[in-house]
Amino acid sequence: MDSKHVHRDTLMIHTGHDPHEHHDSLAMPLYQTSTYVFPDAATGAARFAGEQEGNIYSRLTNPTVRALEERITALEKGEGALAFGSGMAAVSAVLTYATRAGDHILATRGIYGCTFGLLAIMNDKYNITHDLIRMWTEEEIEAAVKPETKVIYIETPVNPTMEIADLQAAVNVARRHGLTVIVDNTFSSPYIQNPLELGADFVLHSATKYINGHGDVIAGLLIGADAEKITELRMTVQKDYGGIISPFDAWLLLRGLKTLAVRMERHTANAGRVIEYLKSEPMVREVHYPYDADHPQAPIARRQMSAGGGIFSFTIDGGLREAQEFMDSLSLIKIAVSLGDAESLIQHPWTMTHSGVPEEDRAAMGISDGLLRFSAGLEHPDDLIADLQAAFASMKKHAAAPAGE
Repeated sequence: MDSKHVHRDTLMIHTGHDPHEHHDSLAMPLYQTSTYVFPDAATGAARFAGEQEGNIYSRLTNPTVRALEERITALEKGEGALAFGSGMAAVSAVLTYATRAGDHILATRGIYGCTFGLLAIMNDKYNITHDLIRMWTEEEIEAAVKPETKVIYIETPVNPTMEIADLQAAVNVARRHGLTVIVDNTFSSPYIQNPLELGADFVLHSATKYINGHGDVIAGLLIGADAEKITELRMTVQKDYGGIISPFDAWLLLRGLKTLAVRMERHTANAGRVIEYLKSEPMVREVHYPYDADHPQAPIARRQMSAGGGIFSFTIDGGLREAQEFMDSLSLIKIAVSLGDAESLIQHPWTMTHSGVPEEDRAAMGISDGLLRFSAGLEHPDDLIADLQAAFASMKKHAAAPAGE
C-alpha cells in the first residue's frame, strides 16, 4: 500500500500490518516476548553489528511496536518513529538528543506542567536554559533567539490556554539559525495537524490521549522527518535510557488508532456544541478555542489545523472556590486530568496539571484560578449541555441563598 496515495482514514487501519506476514491474522498479533531466538551464532553477531535486520531484544525492536511506529509515521507523514512508555519519555528523549550542556531552548509559554518541570531540571543539572514566549509572529520568535539557542519547542494549541503558535513562522526562524523544531501535537492528533509537512524536525504525542482514546494506556510517540536521526535516537537515547513501550500497550494503541478519524470528528462536533452553549452562559467570562472567531490566533489555527479539535478552556466568574464548586456540581462530566477519552473530562489547571508551576509563571502563561480545561468526549452533546446547565443552576441557587442556609 502506497501511503502517499491513500487517505489517512485508511492508513489508520492498515499501515504497518500485512496479515500474510503474521499467519494470516486480520488483527496485528501481540508479540508479548522480551527476547528472540537466533537461528545460529553468526546471525546473532550480524544483527548486533547492524549488518542484518531482525529482532534482538524488545527494548530495541518488537513486531507489534514496529507496526505502531510504521502506522504513526504514515499518519504524521514522517520518515520514522519511536514508541515510548509515556509522553514525557518521548519529550525527555528528544530534548536530550537535541541539546548539550549550555544550550538554550525557546518554548511556547503555557506548556504542560511536566514539560515545564523537565525544563527546570535540565536548567538546574545541565545549564540548559530556556525562555517561554509567545510564538504568534516570526519577528517575536526571531527576537528571542540567542547565540546558544538550539531548539524551538512548541505546543500548539498550548496547554491549557489554547494559545496558538505559528508553526511556519517558527520553522522559518529555525532554518535561518540551524535550530531543531520539535512540536507537541497531542491536542490536535495527526488527524487535525501535521507539523512535519510545515517543516518541523520532530513531532511528538502523549499517545495516552487521542491516539489511544480509551483511557487505558500510558504511552508516547516521536516521529521524525529524517529516518537517520530516528535510527540514531533509537540506538542511543531510547536504548540506553530505556523508556520503551510494552508490546501490549502498543497493541492497544494500534486498536485505538483504527477509530481515530470517527472519534476526532465526534470530539470536534461535541466541542462546538458545548462551546455554543457556554458562550451564552452569563457565568462564563471567556471561552478559549482555536477555531472560535473570537480567538486572537484563529487565522493561524485555520491555516495549520483542519479543525478545532475536542479541547477547549473557559473561565468562569469568581476564582478557586467557584471553579471547584462548579466541578463538584457536575455528574456526567468527570473531574479528571488527561483528555481525548470517550468520557468528557474537566480539570482545574491552577490546582492540578499546572500546580507545580510557580504562581507568577502560571499568571504569565495566562492561567488563572478560574480557568477550567474541558475535553469533549463522545457522549450525546445534549446530555453534556444539560449537565453543565445543572451545575451552573446549582451555583446560582447557592449564590442567591441567604447567608446561613
